[in-house]
Amino acid sequence: MFLIPTRNAEHLAQKLSVQNVRIIYPGLNRDGRRHFPDGELYVKIPQPNRLASQHVMVLHSGSPAPNEGLIELELILQILKEVKAGRVEVFFAYFPYGMQDTVFSKGETNVAEMLAEKLTRYYQVKKISIVDAHFAGKDWTAKYPLNLISAVQLLMKAAKQDWGENLTFFSPDKGGKRRTAFQNFRKKRKNSYEVEIRSNRTMAEKMRNRPIAVVDDLVETGGTLERFAEECKRAGASKVVALVTHGVLPAGIQRVKKQYDKLYLTNTINRKEANVDITPLLRTAVS
Repeated sequence: MFLIPTRNAEHLAQKLSVQNVRIIYPGLNRDGRRHFPDGELYVKIPQPNRLASQHVMVLHSGSPAPNEGLIELELILQILKEVKAGRVEVFFAYFPYGMQDTVFSKGETNVAEMLAEKLTRYYQVKKISIVDAHFAGKDWTAKYPLNLISAVQLLMKAAKQDWGENLTFFSPDKGGKRRTAFQNFRKKRKNSYEVEIRSNRTMAEKMRNRPIAVVDDLVETGGTLERFAEECKRAGASKVVALVTHGVLPAGIQRVKKQYDKLYLTNTINRKEANVDITPLLRTAVS
């Protein structure tokens, strides 16, 4: 198998060492850059003909710069299509536009499904692996060759090593419960930046004088996780830790770190705060 990482995923490829997996890093232009002077992206696969009829996986993380990242991904897939690569797969450490997974009102589109359809129909991608997809459990996902995998067990293992088996795990909202099956709080969104989080009496009793962990797929502004921490502390939790797969926005990460006793964050996105490695999931996917 050949593995081609996009720029946002090179940090993961560099940690991967698997027998019979050859890693190809995209080349630079004649100026030694990945961009032209006007800002347009340059993509070149060295010795592309060797990929004809070969099994190739493209490794991509959709953050930062999700729009540019998608262009890079598509250019790589187009090159693979032109050289007639054999079986082509894509591994998304973080799937961009994953929260736009439904048509919420007229004039919108389901961007997540649109991307899945484009990858499979136009680029003929045979398998799309996604770490903790925001849309996991949605009905439309059954139409596509999606391999939905989770980093939650890796996060839980890291947290239990520090806090023991007495941790009680919760999801912050219904979407989180759909993805993890952990009991969820009631969440009401006021706008793009403000939410309300509420527990009930039974949940409050579970939190009193106990270490609590919230498991969420991503942090952007950090508002949801901030409200969750406040609710846990109000209920008398002894400690509150956060387990997050995707650290999308640096400001949100810092906001969460201030509110929690510890943040466990994977490296699906290349952030300095990441302390849980998802390489085992990637290694399984290429094995």
